[in-house]
Amino acid sequence: MAASTSKRVVIRRFEREPVHGFVNPQTYLCAEGIELLSQSGAILVVPYAEVKVVYFVRDFESGEPSPEHRVFNTRPKISGVWVRMHFRDGELMDGILANNLLQLEPYGFTVVPPNPSSSNQRVFVPRAALAALQVLGVVGSPLRPQKSKPKPKQQIELFE
Repeated sequence: MAASTSKRVVIRRFEREPVHGFVNPQTYLCAEGIELLSQSGAILVVPYAEVKVVYFVRDFESGEPSPEHRVFNTRPKISGVWVRMHFRDGELMDGILANNLLQLEPYGFTVVPPNPSSSNQRVFVPRAALAALQVLGVVGSPLRPQKSKPKPKQQIELFE
């Protein structure tokens, strides 16, 4: 795992302590689980069934987002698909998915969190952690209303 490509993560697990470490963004999703280099230098594979979320963080000292920062209070400004994730334990979390089917991972979803200015830059949520995924809207859709055609010069106005 090269240092230049590794990212800091905090893996939050169901009913267990979180795990801090580093992942390679291109290869961390394995068939068995999430491959992680712990802070002590051991390589771990955390099974998807244990993982609730994987926070890609700026630093390890920052805490978990507060419950009021897990959902959008207003319509988000970031383009993408606005989703609400319902976890197996009843918790809710909003995020913005990329509006590109080629960027979907087979093991879960990578979303932009509601407060990207916090320490959490991206969040990976395994499919096994979710009870439901609800689409709330599409923001910044490439479909735009068509402009009205200019009227021909030979057409007369009704009230001239």
